Amino acid sequence: MTVQENVNSDAILQTREHLAYIGRMMFERNLTDSAGGNISVRVGNLVVMSPSLAGQKRQWQINTEDVLVVDFERNVLVGDGLITRETNVHLALHQNFSDYGTAVIHSHARNLMVFAAMAKPMPAVLEANRKFGDTPVVEYAPAHSPKLGENIVASMRGREQRIAKHAAGSIAPWHGLFLMGKDLDAAFDAVERFDTNAYCIIMGQNLGASPAFEKEQAHMEEVIGGYSEE
Repeated sequence: MTVQENVNSDAILQTREHLAYIGRMMFERNLTDSAGGNISVRVGNLVVMSPSLAGQKRQWQINTEDVLVVDFERNVLVGDGLITRETNVHLALHQNFSDYGTAVIHSHARNLMVFAAMAKPMPAVLEANRKFGDTPVVEYAPAHSPKLGENIVASMRGREQRIAKHAAGSIAPWHGLFLMGKDLDAAFDAVERFDTNAYCIIMGQNLGASPAFEKEQAHMEEVIGGYSEE
């Protein structure tokens, strides 16, 4: 198949349409904001990716034709927009974990951004989040730098099976969440679970919860930890 045939394949077209829909949903549900966020999905040897400034310039009201198709040399093969400054992270994750997942989401999810602002890891305090484990914070690197991609990749090492099963995420301090999922639907679902988990930790303080739900988390593990997951 030629490059032109590949970029116009049904799989590419369907993925572009799906990515645009997920981008709109993320903005609608406060899972990212007008300041940023980006999405990519690997299809074979190509990557379908949201355009730069999808939030600031388009308020995430993107359609199929707005979504880019790029190769691993960062060439835009389809679409008039520019690649995001976080392309280094997206491509690094796709290159290193292609056997486990196909979708990467960088989000500014409203509640999880509190953890990013404080550069704090996030424990899993809900049963729905136990499969993800604790969400670590990586060492700081600027958003546009290759170093950020290296830091995110390093943080994912050892969590490959979490990606293959559903997803794994890492917090970039003062920046946001980077998450890789087995596919785009799983990645979107995981971003919302992460944000709900963050909301429960923050609001739990109003009910007298221990810091970061430490005692409550231990009790959860004691009660349900012995049950096998279906």
